[in-house]
Amino acid sequence: MIDSVHSYAFGLGTKNSEGEIIEVYYPKPQIHPSKTEIQRLMEISNLEDTGFIELSDKHIARVRSSIEEGMFSDHTEIFERISQKATIVLMVQIADSSPKSIPEAFLKLHLLSHRLAKPNSINLDGLFGILKNLAWTNQGPIDLMDLPLRQLEARTNGNLLSIQSVDKFPQMANYIVPSGVRIADTSRVRLGAYIGSGTTIMHEGFVNFNAGTLGPAMIEGRISAGVIVSKGSDLGGSSSTMGTLSGGGTELVSVGENCLIGANAGIGFPLADGCTVEAGLYVTAGTKINMLNENGDLVQIAKAKDIRSIKNLIFRRNSLSGAVECIPDASSVSLNEELHSHN
Repeated sequence: MIDSVHSYAFGLGTKNSEGEIIEVYYPKPQIHPSKTEIQRLMEISNLEDTGFIELSDKHIARVRSSIEEGMFSDHTEIFERISQKATIVLMVQIADSSPKSIPEAFLKLHLLSHRLAKPNSINLDGLFGILKNLAWTNQGPIDLMDLPLRQLEARTNGNLLSIQSVDKFPQMANYIVPSGVRIADTSRVRLGAYIGSGTTIMHEGFVNFNAGTLGPAMIEGRISAGVIVSKGSDLGGSSSTMGTLSGGGTELVSVGENCLIGANAGIGFPLADGCTVEAGLYVTAGTKINMLNENGDLVQIAKAKDIRSIKNLIFRRNSLSGAVECIPDASSVSLNEELHSHN
């Protein structure tokens, strides 16, 4: 008997012309459900391992009966509004294993964007290979093999099928808008991004899946996959963070609390709390740093990855020698509270 479940959700699926599910929208994903819910899920689905089922009329009746008994209350609205044409999916993930299906992949992305799981905390191995490359349109996702006919149908009916992107990942805001955020251009935040309350993402900001912010932050640069930005930090215009692993090693790239990465600057190593990287300077994990004391005297030379735990440093490039330096910073970065208090 299954007595623990990592996560589950009821969702609305989209199929292609061959009847394959290509995408799923989960309004209320759940993580670590109660034993009572687990027992009922197993009774409804007859699943013995991680998997999904398409709900038949009998399944739907059973779920509605369970809702009347006080279970699955978060899913009441979906079962009040579904039509007979809808594809209703129940996805149950017994353990946090790598995704094996499109419904499972979309559940994992929803868990991240619903703030139920933080970046790098769930297994996403093989996710990219599971997802289909789709046309994301004003009529929803469309399989690329179906796209020419759908475009023709739209035109012959006097309509225009508008394509926003052709990609494996949709924009997050078409599935969930987390509370307390501002996103100037929603196309630049993928489903699977974790956006903390108080975050502002300006037009040039970008947040990939399995990446994001843990609290108030100003994002005008790029947060690559696997990168976490802690509260109170500011990524300046067109700044960058290097994707998931630093230099192909095992070190996750992250930005500490109250940091500033200047315009057109970037990092490829974990940046400790209270650090500043001057505009235009890209510091990789292997960058040699001249470490200076308060008087500007050279103390030692170290690689950036070896000083990742030292807080309150200013990273800069010497305009005469071209060497990358860091000096202690007694001050700390603070965000403009007025910009973030009304999200």
